[in-house]
Amino acid sequence: MKVLLINGSPKEHGNTFQALTEVANTLNTEGIETEIVSIGKDAIHGCIACGYCGKTGRCTYNDDLYYKIWRTVQDGIDGLVVGSPVYYGGPNGSLCALLDRVFYTLSRQLQYKPAASVVVCRRGGASAAFDRLNKYFTITNMPVVSSQYWNMAYGQTPGQVKQDEEGMQTMRTLGRNMAWMIKKLARPEGTL
Repeated sequence: MKVLLINGSPKEHGNTFQALTEVANTLNTEGIETEIVSIGKDAIHGCIACGYCGKTGRCTYNDDLYYKIWRTVQDGIDGLVVGSPVYYGGPNGSLCALLDRVFYTLSRQLQYKPAASVVVCRRGGASAAFDRLNKYFTITNMPVVSSQYWNMAYGQTPGQVKQDEEGMQTMRTLGRNMAWMIKKLARPEGTL
């Protein structure tokens, strides 16, 4: 069993990465393999509605980041977690450009896989960013995994998110809930 976590922050080891790592550590404790892919700082193409993916199953822009995620999903994942910092009340624009392409080309492979979003902000805008990211999942027939609260944590300066005790607890609960759902979905039909 494997969960892919996408770090939608240009800061590879920043607060969003630390929140995702808390989820990943809990999943690992539950016996589920994890991989965190960071989007980095390079420019990311958005979807141009060219239709190439409808013919080939892949995006016309075959950049390394997109291809890494495409390959990981093709190889098989059991769940997905997408994390983003909050910029002006929404998720990182580069992340959304990537997700538009990923979800457009991989919707069949992603449907029915448990998914969750994680957002990190300084003060406000978390619920709007959270809502935007969750729409990728609901449009793709993916069950959205919940936690004890919305999957958000607070922090601005590097490492500050680790001081948000409630946020870190929310990340651990999210990891446990995702592990539970993945294991339940993996059971043969007719078993509880």
